[in-house]
Formats: sequence, structure tokens, C-alpha cells
Amino acid sequence: MTQQFPRFQPGKAAIFSGAGQPFRLVEGEVPPIGKGEILVRNRYTTICGSDVHTYCGHRKEPGEVVLGHEIVGEVLWFDPETSMEDYKGNPVQIGDRIVWSIFAVPAHTAPPRPDMPQKSDGLFKYGHAPAIHNDIFNGGLANYCVLRANTAFLKISADIPLKVAATISCAHATVAGGLRIAGEIKGKKVMIFGAGLLGLSCGAMCRQAGASWIGLVDNDNTRLQWGTKFGADEGYLFSNYPDQHTKPWPDADIVFDMTGNADAMNAGIGLLALGGCAVWIGAVFPSKPVQINAEQVVRKLLTIRGLHNYNYDDFVNAALFVENNYRKYPFEELVEKEFKLHEVETAFGFANREKPVRVGIEIS
Repeated sequence: MTQQFPRFQPGKAAIFSGAGQPFRLVEGEVPPIGKGEILVRNRYTTICGSDVHTYCGHRKEPGEVVLGHEIVGEVLWFDPETSMEDYKGNPVQIGDRIVWSIFAVPAHTAPPRPDMPQKSDGLFKYGHAPAIHNDIFNGGLANYCVLRANTAFLKISADIPLKVAATISCAHATVAGGLRIAGEIKGKKVMIFGAGLLGLSCGAMCRQAGASWIGLVDNDNTRLQWGTKFGADEGYLFSNYPDQHTKPWPDADIVFDMTGNADAMNAGIGLLALGGCAVWIGAVFPSKPVQINAEQVVRKLLTIRGLHNYNYDDFVNAALFVENNYRKYPFEELVEKEFKLHEVETAFGFANREKPVRVGIEIS
């Protein structure tokens, strides 16, 4: 630890203690920043669907946690004796705007497979770690975030709106991973279950990847109306499935599920064409089992692939996608309401009650 570490103003963090309990806004000193670490000033955090699931008690996190893992911020400090570069090798200076991966792999820890660093032993996850003692700046709902050594981060353009940049590190990176494991998209027919941010991002990425046709399924007609703005050719209300008489549902080469709903995943399997692939992303909370017709899977030579979080290439590809397309697709409009950090309780209540695509938290 360097002796040149300056003193920063104390910061605030919103502590979540469990479903049904109010957030506590606490103040704390910035801890000393070690070698390889970075002190970031959080600028903007979006409330991910998994944050809402935690808030409602559908997902379990540590007893005291600073939620928020879709974050964008600015570099405030790192050891001046360290030559700092982002994951792509770009030099980084104080004041640069960055986004970072949801996880940090401990030093000298090998992943179970080269393409699965997010499943490494001892993984640290931003917005999911205990907030104890002076370690409260480890999530998005705070003035600061201390990036652990070995965190993959990327310098991004300040032209990208904050509310769009924040979503790179979860929604877009996860979708990029989904496209990776789905295989070739060009010329394929794609059906996407779930018209939230992941589903809409998936539509846009598949459109850019050359899909021949894209369908979008949801149980909320308001969300389906976003579809054509994000690459979808057709939208379908899930409540109409499987009524083939009023609106035939076409087969698809690839089906993405962003919902985690067992009925939706089963329906997706039923829509797959010969040799098709189902990519399941949304099932990250307990739900009822999926009842699969095994004979159908065998006779149609189907593949089912799951994805949890993403790897480094997915993160890089997501940032590149956003940088190249944030003006083409109206991702900024999907943050339907904004709040300040001290309004976090109201923000989560709104997100849970009104079901917007995203809620944004401005960090001042």
C-alpha cells in the first residue's frame, strides 16, 4: 500500500438488510486503496431485475449488502507507481470513465475452464458481497466503488449516456454471452422469450448479427411494443400460446429464454426447428421444474444450453456493441424513471410495483 494515498470525502452507501426491511443510508470513510486496486466514483447505477428479486426475497444475498452491479463510474485514484491499463490494454488515467465486470477472480486462481472465469473459486461479485466494517464501497448503490485487483474493466467514451453505459456490465454482457453459446446467428430465425432489457438487447444484437427473422414473446403488451425498435419482426403475447388457430407461432432455429419461467422455457423447446438450440439465461431464482418432452429433444436433435453471467470476451463484445449502436437503438429510453441515491427505497418500490424495463439511480 502506497503512502501517497490522499484523503477523500466520506461517502454514502445504501445497505440492504433483507426483504421487507428498509434500506439504511450509511456514511463511511474511503478505505486505503491497495496495489492493483482502483477507487471509482460511481456515476450511475441501474436496478437489474435480479436486484428486484433480491429486494422481494426471491434471491438470497448476504445479510448486509450494497446492491447494484450495473454501474458506470470515473477513476478517482490508483497507485501512482502502477501503470494502469484496462482489459483491452488501453492506458487509464484519473478521470477516465469506465465500466467493470460483475466479478473479480482472485489472483493465482485458475478458472474451471478458460471460457468460464465467472465460475472460479473464491469469486468476488460486485453488488453481492457483504458490506461490513469499512468495506461498504463494493456495489453500485454508493458514492464509491473499490475495484479489486484482477477486475476486468474497460475505458469507454464519455459520449455514451450514463444510463446506457451502466447496463453494459450485466444485461448487455450477459446477452453477448448468450449469442456466443448459441452459435451462428446469421441467416437464422430467432425467438426471444422476455421483452425486458435482456430480451430487447438480444433482439438488437441478433439483428446486428444478421438474423433472418426475430420474434419476441412477453406477457406484457406494453413491453412488446418496444420490440420493433430493437430489431424484432413480430411480437407475441404469451397468453395466446399455444393457440395455433388465431396466430400461428413460427418455428425458430434458436430460442432465447430471459424469463426463467418454466412454461416459457418448455414452450420455447416446442418451437425449435430440427437441429435447433435453446439458450436459457433467465432461470437464476428458484422456480418449478421444466417438463421437457425428451423424445422431442432426441428426434429433433435439439440442444439446450445455459448461461450464468458472462466471460471476458462477452464483456468486451457488449461494450463494443453499445459503443457502435447506442445511437441506433433507443436503449436510453428504457430507463423509464430516475431517482437519487437517498431515494433508493422509493426507487425499488417503483421498480417492483410498476415493472419498468429499468430504473436508474443517479449517484452524485
